[in-house]
Amino acid sequence: MKSALKQRGAVWLAMGLVLGGMASAARAAIPIQHWVHASGARVYLVESPAIPMLDVQIDVDGGSRRDPPEQAGLARATAGMLSAGVLAGDGQPALDENRLAEAWADLGASFGASAGGDRFSVSLRSLTQPALLERAVALAARQLAAPAWPDAVWQRERERLVAGLREAETRPGTLAGRRFAQAVYGDHPYGRDTTAATLAAIDVGAQRSFYRRHLAACRAQVVLVGAVDRAGADRIVGPLMAALQGHGCEALPPVPEVAPLAAAQDIRLPFDAAQAQVLIGQPGMRRDDPDFFPLFVGNYILGGGGFVSRLTTEVREKRGLSYSVYSYFMPGQHAGAFQVGLTTRPDQADQAIAVVRDELARFVAEGPTAAELRAAQAYLVNGFALRIDSNRKLLDNVANIAWHGLPLDYLDTWTQQIERVGLDDIRRAFRRVLQPDRMVTVVVGAQP
Repeated sequence: MKSALKQRGAVWLAMGLVLGGMASAARAAIPIQHWVHASGARVYLVESPAIPMLDVQIDVDGGSRRDPPEQAGLARATAGMLSAGVLAGDGQPALDENRLAEAWADLGASFGASAGGDRFSVSLRSLTQPALLERAVALAARQLAAPAWPDAVWQRERERLVAGLREAETRPGTLAGRRFAQAVYGDHPYGRDTTAATLAAIDVGAQRSFYRRHLAACRAQVVLVGAVDRAGADRIVGPLMAALQGHGCEALPPVPEVAPLAAAQDIRLPFDAAQAQVLIGQPGMRRDDPDFFPLFVGNYILGGGGFVSRLTTEVREKRGLSYSVYSYFMPGQHAGAFQVGLTTRPDQADQAIAVVRDELARFVAEGPTAAELRAAQAYLVNGFALRIDSNRKLLDNVANIAWHGLPLDYLDTWTQQIERVGLDDIRRAFRRVLQPDRMVTVVVGAQP
């Protein structure tokens, strides 16, 4: 027990040191090494030798866009069940979920899985003390190779998920988000909704099949950030990919693109609440859009900059219609939504919507001012270090670079890309991507 406590204490110490080390790295070049492992996995490594810590992330094309329509929620359910226990094998006893959690705690390490819209991700964090790291990698490989899929645990988890869905349905924000996604994405998988019925159609057999089909070593992307060199990274990647090698490499069908909206939609849902929930938007951009930086900087000016944004000035400061109003793009492998959101008094909803629509149309037509652009660029460039000031943030950034096929010097040139954005770039990009006269408006709880 004392040994485990010492290991966990060392983890927290190392995590504290990461902040200082990564802040220094933010001021220098961040070399990303890349190679293809013998298994076919694409490997990306950032060496950070000053901190005795390693973060690993494995990404595969197994997000919720791969869910069968009648089993929406399958990817996330599968990810959640990956820590429900491991089978016996190679002379080692089976571990249920509790004993597995204890094994990770004893190592002072962590392992988890998650699924987003595009990706199924597995993460490992460990100190790099050789004995600890070797045991952590071995346990992670065992968990990847032989998850137990216990039916009793799934039955319990399904009940918990259904209860969570029912509770969420009592919140107007949930209803607004669900209806907005359905209207913006239509039949595209991005718009599918997990329900009690789709969860009821999922069993552990479906999870096992989904896992084996999508977690294939040949399609995996492995990102490592920490105190290992290339040889050490290969020694880690080897057993992790060997655990998935038996899954084969079945080709996955293409996923269609998000269709543009043909016309505006105005959707009103009654709800007895003190505040009306308003969402306005449409399909936006893919992450590999060549105008990513003009759209990113432009959106900071429009509604992504908090209290200094255009929308906040017009909706909150000048008219007092909402405490908070925002806008953002959600780019993915396909065109994610562009969304404006706010809450307001039910009797002011129509006025707030009119102000947002007017400001959106004006921004798309005219773009920002030169002063707004200079202020946005200064803020974004000066704040860049905060985007990579920890192993976790750097790992996320490198994983996104790898997943979307961005240049390996992307982080080194990020501030230059921001500074290159001009007024004409923003005007052109917003006019191309957004159509203010064809947006979805969802209002939950407004007074008629």
